[in-house]
Parts: sequence; C-alpha cells; structure tokens
Amino acid sequence: MSENVKVSTLVAQTLAKLGVGHVFGVVGSGNFDVTNILVQAGVPYTAARHEGGAATMADAYSRMSGKVGVVSTHQGCGLSNAITGIGEAAKSRTPMIVLTADTQSAAVRSNFKIDQDSLARSIGAVAERIHSVDSAVADTVRAFRTAVNERRTVVLSLPLDVQSGFAPDTLDSVRLQEPARLRPDPAAVEHLVQVLQQAERPVFVAGRGGRGAKEALLALAEHAGALVATSAVANGLFNGETFNLGISGGFSSPVTAELISGADLIVGWGCTLNMWTMRHGRLISPGTKVVQVDVEDASLGANRPISLGVLGDSALTAMDALALLKAAQPAPAEKYRTETNAVTIKQGSRWRDVDTADLSTSTLIDPRVLSRELDSLLPTNRIVSVDSGNFMGYPSQYLAVPDEFGFCFTQAFQAIGLGLYTAIGAAIAQPERVPVLGAGDGGFLMGISELETAVRLNLPLVCIVYNDAAYGAEVHHFAELDDSLDLRSVKFPETDIAAIARGFGADGITVRTLDDLEPVKAWVAKFHAGSESRPLVIDAKIASDGGSWWLAEAFQGH
Repeated sequence: MSENVKVSTLVAQTLAKLGVGHVFGVVGSGNFDVTNILVQAGVPYTAARHEGGAATMADAYSRMSGKVGVVSTHQGCGLSNAITGIGEAAKSRTPMIVLTADTQSAAVRSNFKIDQDSLARSIGAVAERIHSVDSAVADTVRAFRTAVNERRTVVLSLPLDVQSGFAPDTLDSVRLQEPARLRPDPAAVEHLVQVLQQAERPVFVAGRGGRGAKEALLALAEHAGALVATSAVANGLFNGETFNLGISGGFSSPVTAELISGADLIVGWGCTLNMWTMRHGRLISPGTKVVQVDVEDASLGANRPISLGVLGDSALTAMDALALLKAAQPAPAEKYRTETNAVTIKQGSRWRDVDTADLSTSTLIDPRVLSRELDSLLPTNRIVSVDSGNFMGYPSQYLAVPDEFGFCFTQAFQAIGLGLYTAIGAAIAQPERVPVLGAGDGGFLMGISELETAVRLNLPLVCIVYNDAAYGAEVHHFAELDDSLDLRSVKFPETDIAAIARGFGADGITVRTLDDLEPVKAWVAKFHAGSESRPLVIDAKIASDGGSWWLAEAFQGH
C-alpha cells in the first residue's frame, strides 16, 4: 500500500519529476510548504522581491532554457501582484506554471479570497486547480501537459485545505509522453512547393515557432532562392548566413525593409506576421502572396489575409517541401539570392552599418553612438534583454547576439518595467553568457527592486539605462499630436540612477560622452579575468531622437 503524504508534497514532487527547470517566487504562508518541497526535490529556487518580477523571470527562463519555469505565489494578493508578468507570458504562449495557493475550497470569509480562475482566464492563461486529495497528481500532470503540449501559461491553484490533506503517494505512476511533432498534410506541402516555384523573390520570416527549424529552413531557402529574416523574438536565428536580412518589422534597417517589401512571396514559419513584424502590412506589397506555416490552426491568417495556410511543424514542413522541390527542380534556384543582394545585405542589413547623424552634445550622448560603442566593448557571448519604450530599438538593433537564444524580448503586453526581471530570468537560463539589459529610466526605476536580486545572485549583468528623464514614448507621441500640450506629467527631474545602483551593491557609472565609457572597459577586463561578478548599471544621459520610428509604429496599433 502506498504511503500517505501531504498533497503539497505530492504536487511539488510531481512537478519535479516531470522536469520543471526553475522556480521563482515570493513566499508567504500559503506557498511556503510547496515551495520548500520543490527545492528539496532538486528544483533550483530564486527568491524575487516582487511577484511581478518572479513571473517575468520565469517567463524569460522558460523562453531561453527550453524548460518549464514555475512561479510560486501566495493566494489572492500574491497572485494579483504577478498578473502583468503572467499576462505577458500568456500572450506570448510561454509554457509556464504559476503555482499559486488559494483560499479554502469551502465558502469562508478571507481577505485573500478572489476568483483566481476567472482572473487567470481574463489575461489569456489557462486556469487549472488541484481539486481534491485524490486527484492531486492527475491534476498536476494535466496542468504540466497543457503547458508543454499546448504551449500555454497555466495558473494552477492549490487550495489551502486540499494542500494540507493527505493522499496516497502515486508518484511511480507519473509519466509524460513527449508530444508528437505535427507533420503537414502532403497536399498542403505540394501547394506550398508550387507557390515557391512560381515566386521570383521569396522571403522566409521565421518566428518563435521556427527556432527549432534553422537547418531545415536554410536548406529550403537555398534551394528556393529565398532570403531569410526573423521576427524580433527569433532574432539571431540565421546569424552568419549570407542572405540573412535580420529582423523584419519596425526594427528593420532601410535595406532590410526594402528587400522584404520587394518580395513577391512571404512565408511565415511559426510566425504570426503581426503588425510589428509586417509594419501594419506595409512590408507586404500589392500582389505579394503570403503563406503561413504554424502548429496552431487558429494562428493561420489571424493577423492578415493569407494565400495559403499550412498546419504543421516548421522543420517537418520545410523538410517535406525540400524533398518535393528537389524532385521537381534538382538544382537550387538563384532568384532573390543574387550577388548584388548579397553585397547589399552585407553592407546595410544591420543598423550599426548605417550612417546616422550624431545628436550628441557636451552633456548628452546619442543613443545610437552609445549602442554602437557598447556593442564593440561588451563580450560577444551575451544574452540581451529589452524593456519597452521609445529607446527599445537601440539595444534590439545595435547589440549583436550570438544566436536565437541570445535575445529575450518580452513585449507582447507592451508593458514597461519588465526588462530587469527579463534579464535576470534569461541570465539564469543561460548562465554561460553575459546578460545585457536595455531599459529606459522609467522602466528601470519601475522594476528596480529586483536589482537587489541581481546583486544577491552575483550576476555579471550589464544594465544600459537610456535615461531621458521622462516616459519618452509619451513625450514624443503627445508632442507630435499637439505641441502645446503640458507634458509635465511624463517628464521628471534628472535622477542619479548610477548612485541608486551603487546603493544596491552594484557598480554604477554615469555616461554623457564616449569618454565616460572607460569604466566599462575596466569592468569587462575584470570580467574576462574572472574577478567581476557584480552588476554594472550604465546611467546614460541620452540626447533626444525626436521620437523613434518604431514608436510611431507602436502607437498606430493603439
């Protein structure tokens, strides 16, 4: 007969056995026991300073590690504190478990009582719960399976009375079958190949769903004569390829935008071709055919009309299409892969190679000049995370990343203040890389409590704060609408963020000119020597860009 154990123990041990990678949280009375059992079962734990920080850390960890991250929260207010981060994860379809305590199942008065299931569903997460002592293991497995197989963020509520109950230990029965990859219908693949053969200027755009299909996509692109690009979340996937255009959308260089808009066929691979990636459709020229390949039927044509939708795994679809294409056309086609385009892409697909006027003054530095220099100074084996705001294109475009696991972009909710949390979660997921954060002063200050977490973890985290002493997106947007508007509600006195950072135990420097970056060189030298593991906060006082082009793109979607 199985030994009876507490339900909180069963739930934690089941998650550990299923292979969750890391747990982030803030512990209260409701989640103290289950969190400790997770740790005892071998799951690493990071204590955050706020549940919102914990949620985004887990989101970033899940995206960059390939494992399921867990957020642990107290019932009621613990969960509600985490909602923005959970909403970002849910909108991005991040496989993640939010393990939250809940008030007792019976109707009792409690200041912590809220409708947790409805709250979870309202932001796009899946609401699950541990219903009883007898179903505890099955409920936990179902939640984990939903997270992994359906790529969903699952809020798993654990009522206090249920978690303190006892049930038979049935962990030996816990099994999770790997989900089968979805092979496309042969007729759909044949149609795709016909479209590829008809095209003269094809472009492939890979999204997050294409991250595991690099080799298959490149092989098909070469044979079909297609250029390749990515959405922002898949940045770095095609690094090193001659015909790689980089990021498609608001962050595209003029060369990249011109070549994509010149395509007569655009194929999205695990990419929804949303308003960001296609610049509200302006990158799709009249007459251009649009094809989407995705494992979710609901994603096909969700953001724009398409000529063809193929339901299938990106890698399997590309492999099947290549086999058919080779049979019909043994030799690779040149098409869009001309020598002229190769040279053009090499010279202008990256913004750091595009000449721009220097806006710097004696007291303010041009953010483009700053970003170019930091790209050269910082270690190349990096993982870049980006907060949201007017500044966000600079780190996204100017800081090179080694591959698709070197860029973490939590922007589906367009919430500012998630950047520092993102950088910490990404750093834990990829500990061999130097974590780099790009943030505005508003977002950095909004989430600054987690700087203590970075210091406590001894992370060699470089925080680039593009400090314009304002909520820059709002300043530029509203000034453009009406230059007579009073903008004092979104402008602030100059803040010494470097001094604040030093108060947290990090290194902090103020940068107004390129000469002020000398301490960065010293920090990097110490890092390479193995003697530096403290965060470095660069408080960069930046010159105004008059409102970034990607900001104009963003506000068109409001």
